[in-house]
Amino acid sequence: MVPSFYQADRETYRRVVGVGALFCVAFVMISFSLRPQPEEGRVLVKADRLVRTAGQPNTAN
Repeated sequence: MVPSFYQADRETYRRVVGVGALFCVAFVMISFSLRPQPEEGRVLVKADRLVRTAGQPNTAN
C-alpha cells in the first residue's frame, strides 16, 4: 500500500516543500535576532587595533 502523500501531483509537493522551507528560514532568522548579544567588545577592540596598525612595520617582541 502506497501512502496517499505520494499520489499528490508534483505542483502540490513543490508548494508544500516551499512553504516548509520558508518556515525554516523564518525560524532561523527569528532565533538569531532574539539571541542575546554579547556585552563584551573584545572582538571589536581587536579588529580596531588591526585596522589602526595596518600597513605599519611589525614590531619585535
